[in-house]
Amino acid sequence: MLLNSDTQLNQNSYYEASAVRPDLQPVLQDNLSADVLVVGAGFAGLSSAIELARRGYQVVVLEADRICSGASGRNGGQAIVGYASGQEPFEQQLGRDQARLAWDMSVQAVQLIEERVKEFAIDCDWVRGYLHVADSPRKARALEADARAMERDYGFATDLATGADVQRHIHSPRYHASAYESTSGHLHPLKYGLGLARAAQKLGVRIFEKSAVLKLDRGATLKAHTAQGSVSARFGVLAGNCTLPEYGAKVAPDIADRIMPVGTYIIGTAPLDPALCQRLLPRNVAVCDNNFILDYFRFSADHRMLFGGRVSYTTRTPANLQAVMAQRMGQVFPELQGVPIDFLWGGFVDISMNRAPDFGRLGDNLYYLQGFSGHGVALTGLAGQLVAQAVAGQAERFDVFARVKHLPFPGGPLLRMPSLVLGTLYHRLRDAF
Repeated sequence: MLLNSDTQLNQNSYYEASAVRPDLQPVLQDNLSADVLVVGAGFAGLSSAIELARRGYQVVVLEADRICSGASGRNGGQAIVGYASGQEPFEQQLGRDQARLAWDMSVQAVQLIEERVKEFAIDCDWVRGYLHVADSPRKARALEADARAMERDYGFATDLATGADVQRHIHSPRYHASAYESTSGHLHPLKYGLGLARAAQKLGVRIFEKSAVLKLDRGATLKAHTAQGSVSARFGVLAGNCTLPEYGAKVAPDIADRIMPVGTYIIGTAPLDPALCQRLLPRNVAVCDNNFILDYFRFSADHRMLFGGRVSYTTRTPANLQAVMAQRMGQVFPELQGVPIDFLWGGFVDISMNRAPDFGRLGDNLYYLQGFSGHGVALTGLAGQLVAQAVAGQAERFDVFARVKHLPFPGGPLLRMPSLVLGTLYHRLRDAF
């Protein structure tokens, strides 16, 4: 998830400033019953609600803040096929056939975005096109090897470029290799999420904002308690942020230690000359490098550069954040050095130990969706479909992910962040060579 993590950052992201929110949805002030309770009104929760409502279930969604006020409405907007983990966890634990099924589902997840944009008439600046780049010779070899393996093993071809040929995809001196594909893409995440909420409500889903779950009683009937009401349901879907102590300790402490909150940040420039944008990224693609601590960026529909990266393993905003982010952007695009920065925001991504999604059940009737590890724009839609199928008794596809083993981060709440910092320092040093 990506949440505003510090009051030093702009309270409104670029997305909040460029979208129109509806009036606040009701705060839960009653004791309700439903077929399914969904905790969290982000992409995963809204997708689950849509799919469940289509199957005839009565669905109530409880949101602690506003619809898509967390990761779903604040992320980089990149909808990418595949997983942050790559295919290795699926191949090693499940075998090639199930790994292929997982891959195919990730492709379907991106296609689902386009289907929903059309079906629900969501104006969210959806654009196809994605570029994976490498900023060192070693990383270029790794990028090429990965692209060759994906074409050989999964039939997924990319347009590989090396050396000077990279410039036809991205006008930057930084990159040694690139791989372009037109299946993935990018969008305005908050506009997309608000469109999903409208669609869910038209299907009869009841959404309550500012209604945090303070306690969840488990059993044959689930009961979620908020400050002023409750919801009882036969099934439940946890689609909020299990990484936050105030959420995990109260709602799902048994899975909270399998996720690490990692801070990431984005700057948004002032609007740029469209001709400059066209020159820098001729195909208007979303871009991400293949470093362990990566940069990701794209142009918005109004020609702003949205440049993300940097990481933090505490609740503190990194020092001189805007200057550091602007410097990184200038290293990628020298022509953007010194351009005005209008927006700066950031928060936490929920990372699993192996970076594969962590979907599963707690008991017979409580499902959880977490660990999207930076690939949540697309995978949350898939997750919603899978959990609805599982509730309806068709769990074969959901169980592809439920069978992937996940380990807790070592050290417990006090030591897991220092341990991760040491591990990340190792990868940062590797990325430098």
